[in-house]
Amino acid sequence: MVERPYTLLSCGMSIDGYLDDATRHRLLLSNDADFDRVDEVRSGCDAILVGASTIRQDDPRLLVRSAERRAARVARGEPPHPVKVTVTGSCDIDPAARFFTLGEADKLVYCATPTVEDARKRLGDVATVIDGGDPVDVRLVAADLAARGVRRLMVEGGGTMHTQFLTAGLADELQLVVAPFFVGDSRAPRFVGDGEFPWGPGHRARLAGVRQIGDVVLLRYALSDRFREQN
Repeated sequence: MVERPYTLLSCGMSIDGYLDDATRHRLLLSNDADFDRVDEVRSGCDAILVGASTIRQDDPRLLVRSAERRAARVARGEPPHPVKVTVTGSCDIDPAARFFTLGEADKLVYCATPTVEDARKRLGDVATVIDGGDPVDVRLVAADLAARGVRRLMVEGGGTMHTQFLTAGLADELQLVVAPFFVGDSRAPRFVGDGEFPWGPGHRARLAGVRQIGDVVLLRYALSDRFREQN
């Protein structure tokens, strides 16, 4: 078996399973207390991964916000922030995005083989560009991250990334936050797309915990035996 990081998927969605609405403005699916919880989870990870579409749509910073948590990481001999990772087929990413410009964390871009040369010209000054296969294979991404010392990986979206990691059997844990409202627009992105998932009616995922956080609820699912080893 190829070594790979312990992989935790983190997602917030509406009651009807949407990650966002269909407008240009980011939809906030959580609350301050849960954002702080996510910050704590980030601080315990070696790398955070999002798809290129998430960078284009949300322009996330992907940093540990708490000064105390950053200090604790440094005290453990770690950098203040986890490594930032993205996956792209087309390399249509703005090098001025906050993913690249904010924070001293290393940035890794896994792109499809035909776009590697262009990606290095476009992003080589702000990130390390890595050949991820054609098309990009998240199994190769996971194996390469492990080889780079990433032991714990947090996947924060979007739906394409969640779908690929789940259908590839690479997810060890799912932390799913449900917001108390509906989106009701099929044009909006969903938590996952179509695919053959390891968990179905004949193989149910194990619910490891339920927690109310203000007006949202956190569902934790154990998706592999590694969950017990890490928790």
